[in-house]
Amino acid sequence: MPKPEMPGRYRAARSAVGSRCLPLAIVVVLTGCSLAPPYKVPAVPVAPSYQNVPSDGGMWKAAQPSDQLPRDRWWQPYHDPQLDQLQQRLLASNADIAAALAHYRQAQAFDLQSRSALFPTVSTNANGQRDRESDTRPLRGPLTGPNASPADYNSFTVGAEVDYEIDLWGRIRNTVTASKAETQASAADLASAQLSLQAQLADNYIQLRGLDQQIALFQQSIDAYQKALKLTQTLHTGGIVSGLDVARAQSQLSSAKSLWSQALAQRALIQDAMAVLVGESASTFKLAAQTDVIDLPPVPIGVPTTLLQRRPDIAAAERRVAEANARIGIARAAYFPSLTLSAQGGFQSAQYPSLLTAPNHFWAIGPSLFETVFDGGKRKAVVRAAKAATDEAGARYRSVALNAFAQVEDNLAQIDHIGVARTDQKDAADAAQHSVDLSMDRYKEGAVGYLDVVQAQTTALDAQRSLLSLNTNQLRASVQLIKALGGGWSTSEITPTRH
Repeated sequence: MPKPEMPGRYRAARSAVGSRCLPLAIVVVLTGCSLAPPYKVPAVPVAPSYQNVPSDGGMWKAAQPSDQLPRDRWWQPYHDPQLDQLQQRLLASNADIAAALAHYRQAQAFDLQSRSALFPTVSTNANGQRDRESDTRPLRGPLTGPNASPADYNSFTVGAEVDYEIDLWGRIRNTVTASKAETQASAADLASAQLSLQAQLADNYIQLRGLDQQIALFQQSIDAYQKALKLTQTLHTGGIVSGLDVARAQSQLSSAKSLWSQALAQRALIQDAMAVLVGESASTFKLAAQTDVIDLPPVPIGVPTTLLQRRPDIAAAERRVAEANARIGIARAAYFPSLTLSAQGGFQSAQYPSLLTAPNHFWAIGPSLFETVFDGGKRKAVVRAAKAATDEAGARYRSVALNAFAQVEDNLAQIDHIGVARTDQKDAADAAQHSVDLSMDRYKEGAVGYLDVVQAQTTALDAQRSLLSLNTNQLRASVQLIKALGGGWSTSEITPTRH
């Protein structure tokens, strides 16, 4: 059955509605445009696994996907309550963290500032004044007569204005995208600064405890050397040994005291550095000596691909690539006209009592279009600069990522090889101490001279110092490994939210 023909007046009405809706449809389509290139994270060569992971069944193995360091307190596996307290003081009082936090808050404020352009601007005004016109003003009305224009008059105005820029080319939305990416990068910068300072504090703490152990070793050696010197002096008084043995014993004792003083000086420097980290005066900050052994904790290292989500500095670099990419769209939008819709209205009268009446009402509404015709190549240069900035940000992102992989590999190798060295050094220290015991017994029997004792003592002290240094260095490498892995941080902390 054929459809009935639509009456002419309805066809005309539909045509009129369609012609009115067409410009609106065009505006809607154009406001969905974005002149920024499609964003892609720069490619980084990533190996399937780390090559320096020990395969001897030790503590340092590749983690299972579910393994993860503690999110907020990655230093807890060291099981040291004092370290935990110091880290809490660092978070509360460190000046560098406070500065990074303030910078992040600035970025948040700039993000909100850029978002405001997505909405209309509404302003109001009220004005009341007494005016005097010049008698000789051009086109001045007659000064006398029935049509005379008064030279003095009142003017009262109350009104409002609404302005809204139509985001035809995505300039505003790309500005919001860029500022959001910068805010996320600043959040990652804050996390990176915090992680770096936490690792520095943990490293200093481990060095301090290593020095405490060395100071205790030197004190034990001093006590032993003082006894040896007393024995040598007694034997010399009895005419059994020469004064040369006494001089050698005295030299050995003085050397140990010198090493003890040097270790105390180094400890003072590290303690002062820790005072700055926790936001205290070095003149009042003091940590009591402790010689308890800090156990080497297992750290789940994961696979290289997870490093891109676990390092805040990598996340910050990636977000800055996204920001630079969005700014290309902002630069390109300058080639096209900007369209602003404006509306204003209010009341104006020379009589204040009758100001808010219908005859005094005024209004104006309409669009304004602005386009730069010639700028001497400025816009072209801005686009080129934006593209170059994106290339620079991409190169920096790849550099940060590759350096992160290298840092993990370095510290894995350090932990592995130092662990092997510790085992050998422990055997060397035990053998050296046994040599000291034997040489001292034989010296008392008169079978050897004191030079043999001195040589054995020097070898034993050096071997024990090296063992303590290896223990400290392996612990320090574990801290740097955790830092290289991003601590307990994750990119989920800056996951974008929908506007």
